[in-house]
Amino acid sequence: MPSPFPEFAAAVRDLAPRVAVVLGSGLAGVTAGFRESASVPFGDIPELVPPTVHGHKGRLAVGGWAGIPALVFFGRLHFYEGHPWDVVTGTVRVVADLGARTLLLTNAAGGIHPSPGTGSLMAIRGHLKLTGPGAWRDLAAGAGPVTPYSARLIRAMQEQESAAGRELLAGVYAALPGPSYETPAEIRALRVCGADAVGMSTAKEAEAAAGMGLEVAGVSVVTNQAAGLSAGPLDHQEVLTNARLAVDRLGELLRHLIRAA
Repeated sequence: MPSPFPEFAAAVRDLAPRVAVVLGSGLAGVTAGFRESASVPFGDIPELVPPTVHGHKGRLAVGGWAGIPALVFFGRLHFYEGHPWDVVTGTVRVVADLGARTLLLTNAAGGIHPSPGTGSLMAIRGHLKLTGPGAWRDLAAGAGPVTPYSARLIRAMQEQESAAGRELLAGVYAALPGPSYETPAEIRALRVCGADAVGMSTAKEAEAAAGMGLEVAGVSVVTNQAAGLSAGPLDHQEVLTNARLAVDRLGELLRHLIRAA
């Protein structure tokens, strides 16, 4: 870590965090159980830059969550902000450099599957990555989901939700580059291809983390129905507002995951 932040570097050395959490749009409120020891802005970390999207604070903190030393990224970087992919995945390299071995990724997503309604959660069991120029062609040719997500942590999430009397869908997340929301035609095509939720993040981070030997889990918060599946237009403020509906449930699930990591 950069020398102007000795308090943060000392806290990382003392706590030796073994798990890291990346918080998606509007999800900072899940950290009620997190006890922060020190933090540093993204812009002061060599691998990162400040985010420009509303709802992403752009701060990395270290502290204790559920009694476990943890790193928490308050926000993430997106390709649609104009960053190259190696900057988008910079958070993953920071996690590995600081010694954590488990990465928990969260995001706000549009719902495609009829089961999880607004404010519900979906464990990510695989993703469709539509971030390159030939991605739709590959999908049409039968390319299936990529699965860098830990089966052990998916089971841990489903067991936690079952114990609370809830069912947790383990579904497929479709990652598109943004910044525009998807068209109704794209959503119909994604549904045919097996996507259960759609968003603009997570996939590249998950693959980068798995490539570095980290155990990865992903959780989507369904903040709206995808384009063509609801009556009104899509809006980022709606995403932020509806993300708050899942704060308590997601916080409970993350505490369980952190203990299981």
